[in-house]
Amino acid sequence: MTRTVPRGAAVALAVVSPDGERLLCHGRTDGSSGEPVTPDTGFELGSVSKTFTALLLAELAARGEVRHRDTVTVADVPLTFLHLATHTSGLPRLPPGLRRSALPAWFTNPYAAYSVAELDRAMDRTRLRNPPGDRVHYSNYGVGLLGRTLAERAGTSYPALLTSRISAPLGLTGTDCEPGAAVGHFRQRPLPPWQIPALPGAGAVRSTARDLLRYLTVHLDPAAAPTAALTAALRDVQRPRLVKPRSMDRICLVWNLRPTPDGDVLFHSGGTRGCTSFIAFCPRRGTALAALTNAGPRLDGRFIQTGYRIFRGL
Repeated sequence: MTRTVPRGAAVALAVVSPDGERLLCHGRTDGSSGEPVTPDTGFELGSVSKTFTALLLAELAARGEVRHRDTVTVADVPLTFLHLATHTSGLPRLPPGLRRSALPAWFTNPYAAYSVAELDRAMDRTRLRNPPGDRVHYSNYGVGLLGRTLAERAGTSYPALLTSRISAPLGLTGTDCEPGAAVGHFRQRPLPPWQIPALPGAGAVRSTARDLLRYLTVHLDPAAAPTAALTAALRDVQRPRLVKPRSMDRICLVWNLRPTPDGDVLFHSGGTRGCTSFIAFCPRRGTALAALTNAGPRLDGRFIQTGYRIFRGL
């Protein structure tokens, strides 16, 4: 796995297989310097954060606090939470104005300067790419807006909601929206901590290999969750909602589902400018993998592809 990232990059793996559970780490938190990476080192998850937002939606729905068909209005168009969680809202990938504010920090921290106030203004002037429910179009805007709306419904912030409904009940002591110990790198240059203040549900979560081992294990066995609401939510996020166009893959609540002869595989990848992540699990086989590195995504996607191959070989 270390051959798929630049020299000096750190890698942490969490593995569940018929042979048991393993936590494997390589490298140091700041490239060639810093403390050795451990199973408790925090990494930026990027879009793997979206799976936590999906679980929040399902958990609040299981408690009767929201419904999947509840709506948020963007440019006078009602979009259901289900539209947002399945990338069928018609929203563009990014909200209006974000690229302009991101340009000075495009290769380091592009979301950092985009404020909640700017997002509020953008919602009135957003133009949908297509009618809600018509097409699948991956949208950071959509899932980020879902996370924000869920937090507003709960009367709190997204980081506080994440902690109270997921991290604390599951014992994920290193999973939050605070800067992690692993310093992200782009082309072997260190970067500042990733910030995404207006849309944290799309990509602000940090986690550790140890926490992701627990996170994936409870997805494999929802009945082991500490509350009935989380058990129901863990089952809910795995239910296929639609078939991807020109593909056999399905979309669940955020998760991608791929049918294979060995059983359905659910997976998601993520990246910030300085970190890359991949998680996957197969309920039938009882296998799971989380792969984390403090090197930004490569154009060839080699780290994620290697992670998927390792997972399929478990």
